[in-house]
Amino acid sequence: MSSGSGGGRPGVGRPKKTALLVAQQIVEDISRRGNTVGDRLPPEHLMLEEYGVGRGTLRESLRYLELQGVIMLKPGPGGGPVVQQPDGGTLAATLSLLLQFENAPFSTIMEVRAALEPGIARLATTRIDDAGLERLADNLRQTRDRLGDPAAFSAHSELFHELIAWSSGNALFGYLFDALTGLIAGASMGISYPKRQRELTCDIHGDIYAAIADRDADTASRLMSVHIDEHTTYLEKRFHSELAQPIRWDLG
Repeated sequence: MSSGSGGGRPGVGRPKKTALLVAQQIVEDISRRGNTVGDRLPPEHLMLEEYGVGRGTLRESLRYLELQGVIMLKPGPGGGPVVQQPDGGTLAATLSLLLQFENAPFSTIMEVRAALEPGIARLATTRIDDAGLERLADNLRQTRDRLGDPAAFSAHSELFHELIAWSSGNALFGYLFDALTGLIAGASMGISYPKRQRELTCDIHGDIYAAIADRDADTASRLMSVHIDEHTTYLEKRFHSELAQPIRWDLG
């Protein structure tokens, strides 16, 4: 495993395999044609002609794209590659693999959240639309409704943060928080929250929502910082050993 100096190490500059270059071109062509989820790509014989490669190389390209969530390979007559929508699951798997080689603990995730989420909340106050505000309000209602169900409560509580990330108007933040949620969900850490802690979470989520709805960037950022700091403090006191666990590669 890494000694910790791996961050930012340059690659060796190997030339890309033909299959990866073809995969990139297929994605470019999906974008150029304006394909959407459910659209079928051209049949194999046309793709072989278009990309000028052998059957083995093309199939390797398609398998790679399937792993990335770009397509689904539908079997049988009339099957073939069908366009899909990639999500944060692939990014979560990649991050977990990289972090395992760095022997990074789960506390790494909380440090990232503490650094990013106040700024994300600030952006959301200026970019969220009425539909986004309604999604947040609905999330708050559902979170409170599920106070008695710890698993459902945790899922809705994490969704609140994802919704704010997507409301920042920056897709990278949205996918990053989808991935962070995936990293947490993929681990059996045994972390639980008593009812009082769940109630406090609902309260500060409500305050953060109100600040975002009021377009009060300073308050939204400050409250988010307080929220993440208090959450981290709780975890460090009650679940220190769980936070110290190294992240392990998870394929979802």
